[in-house]
Amino acid sequence: MQQKTNKADQAYDALQSMITFQELPPGSMLSEAALMDLTGLGRTPVREALQRLARERMVEIHPNRGVFVAGTSVEAQLKLLELRRTVEELAVRLAAHRASTEQEGAMLRLADRLGDLPGPDLKGFDRMLKEIHELIATAADNDYLVVAMSPLQGLSRRFWFAHMDDQRAELATAASLHTAILRAICNGDEEKAASASLLLNDYLVEFAYRTIRTR
Repeated sequence: MQQKTNKADQAYDALQSMITFQELPPGSMLSEAALMDLTGLGRTPVREALQRLARERMVEIHPNRGVFVAGTSVEAQLKLLELRRTVEELAVRLAAHRASTEQEGAMLRLADRLGDLPGPDLKGFDRMLKEIHELIATAADNDYLVVAMSPLQGLSRRFWFAHMDDQRAELATAASLHTAILRAICNGDEEKAASASLLLNDYLVEFAYRTIRTR
């Protein structure tokens, strides 16, 4: 059972990354068989990954037709950021009180890594953001938050990566904002962690509006 779960997770991570970085372009229709070839994984893990991606609104599954890669829009991004703002603020507040010593150590290591980024490695940064978000959600010690946060963060990351103009500047801004959240949680400072989380959301909202102005 564990091996099956691991393969489904592998399929999910691979497909999510392909969608995030438009290796599977928005609006494309793909067969399950083609996705099995792309991931090198079997029908069952790919199907499980697709069900998860469908729940997170990254794909639409059309029986007898294939898998449709959903598009992105500013309107959808702003709506999900409204929810992410509230959910993420709650998560960092809880994490500031509930994070274990081990989790705090992992957060500090991630904060140090964010400060030493060598350059615009988008896929590497995506993996680091996923690690940060998962760690904060786990430290909040509320299983429902984990379920709620994952799709909101995945979709907002996808929009962010797809609309960057100055990659180095955007990564540096995001690194600074996430570092502030992590260090505040490690210091047990609930209010500072919440303020840092809201600043991150403000940046993402401003970024979304900026994509309209630069079209």
